[in-house]
Amino acid sequence: MADKFDVIVIGAGPGGYVAAIRAAQMGLKTACVEKWIGKEGKVVHGGTCLNVGCIPSKALLEASHKFVEAKHDFDDLGIQAGDVSMDVKKMMARKDKIVKNLTGGISGLFKANGVTAIEGTGKVASAKQVEVTDQDGKATTYEADSIVVAAGSVPVEIPPTPLQEGLVVDSTGALEFQETPKRLGVIGAGIIGLELGSVWNRLGSEVTVLEAMDNFLPMVDGAVAKETQKLLKKQGLDIKLNARVTGSEVKGEEVVVKYADADGDQEMTFDKLIVCVGRKPYTKGVIADGVGVDTDERGFIHVDDQCRTSVPGVYAIGDCVRGPMLAHKASEEGIMVADIIAGHKAEMNYDAIPNVIYTFPEVAWVGMTEQDAKAAGIEVKVGAFPFAASGRAMANNATEGMARIIADAETDRVLGVHIVGQHAGEMIAQGVIALEFGSSAEDLALTCYAHPTMSEAVHEAALAVEGHAIHMANRKKKK
Repeated sequence: MADKFDVIVIGAGPGGYVAAIRAAQMGLKTACVEKWIGKEGKVVHGGTCLNVGCIPSKALLEASHKFVEAKHDFDDLGIQAGDVSMDVKKMMARKDKIVKNLTGGISGLFKANGVTAIEGTGKVASAKQVEVTDQDGKATTYEADSIVVAAGSVPVEIPPTPLQEGLVVDSTGALEFQETPKRLGVIGAGIIGLELGSVWNRLGSEVTVLEAMDNFLPMVDGAVAKETQKLLKKQGLDIKLNARVTGSEVKGEEVVVKYADADGDQEMTFDKLIVCVGRKPYTKGVIADGVGVDTDERGFIHVDDQCRTSVPGVYAIGDCVRGPMLAHKASEEGIMVADIIAGHKAEMNYDAIPNVIYTFPEVAWVGMTEQDAKAAGIEVKVGAFPFAASGRAMANNATEGMARIIADAETDRVLGVHIVGQHAGEMIAQGVIALEFGSSAEDLALTCYAHPTMSEAVHEAALAVEGHAIHMANRKKKK
């Protein structure tokens, strides 16, 4: 038997490494198990988010957006940039450098906080034991008073489009293209599909997005989703809704995709195909048979509101449990669980988790949509403000989009905040705080915002809830 710990965390992604650091800060002897092998053949921390998800995709989104600005928008600002080109290999190298710096930084944080890093594949062997198998196949069993499963998720594969390296890829493979494909197909118009499609569209690809559902971004406020679809179409993304992929065939260096839409069977040919139809929990083999941890038919681990599993002392967080598969949701769960294990009271408000799509403009939201509220039988009042009326947006050459606030018609309590616009992902924090503290639309309307800022759109939207917006004509409110 190897060392005994107060807490062992399985997985060093944004949920796991945060849980481990927090537990160590609470004075608990903590270990974190990770098996992810990086490009240099060594175990790296950070999980999907840092290695092949949030961070590398944002590096590519930022680089490609600056390229588009330099090529098409600088002239409006009086900047003569001349011929602008993109070195894709250099862009990818920068992305890899950022990933390396951040994953290495977590190792440094582990050392600084006294977290023991254990390399290998972790498995819950019992309520108090974790078995770790290293790269050579040697298994070591560690004891722990508490275990936190933070194993994450993996991309979903679908039978009609089996992956083929370099041609038919998932989101991970789409981060490794070394040149811009002329014709790019993307299956799935969700967050990942729209972000990756945007990257390569900006760099010159003819991008077609095939989405099986007949409505665009159904989880987003209807007005914001409609505006987003219009803006992405204007940028060149060909988004085909109600297009169900039925098959694919690799012919030489091309991929022929078959799909069915309202007009019948269709066919398109691409140079690359990205499959982005969602993610599934990575829990197979993470918990030994007989331990007693309940899971559902999809592999999600059953937990309560404080991430306790059916086995006392065993917790699960992040993508392998219910709720949105978001890095920040996993991190907050990690902090909550660590505090609970340390004997403190802790809880998490699952109604105040923000979502962001890092296209340009960005799309961000928190809380209820207008359609959600109406479906729940809640009468609402809505305030909206377009960035076209924002002085800062005009100065930034970023006047597309809007901010919308959904409030309870009776109590004025903010139910949801929805933004499409430049820096929406930063501005949505105002909405999160409003929901967290039960703010009213009037609270936001009475708050002093700096001028000129993009955030003033949120202020004006709050004023508009009662028809009192200052910098636009107000619609008459029903009495």
